[in-house]
Amino acid sequence: MKFLFIISALLIGLLSADSLSKDSIANQELQKQIEKEKKYAKEQKFYQKKEYDLKSMEINPDSLSSIPDTEDEDDFDMDDVY
Repeated sequence: MKFLFIISALLIGLLSADSLSKDSIANQELQKQIEKEKKYAKEQKFYQKKEYDLKSMEINPDSLSSIPDTEDEDDFDMDDVY
């Protein structure tokens, strides 16, 4: 009788430990999916032009006159490549 009680107690313990591990795995997967959703939401804001701030990247047209013109090099020879 004691043997049956010990076996049943061990089985119940194993089953509850298995369900706890399944719950912890499920919670870990849930957290991963939540992080993916946060990343997706952030990317969608960017792709939908909600976070574009291009004012800081504008170029002053007056400063372009100080850049020297470069001459094109038309002496490219394909024989040097092979």
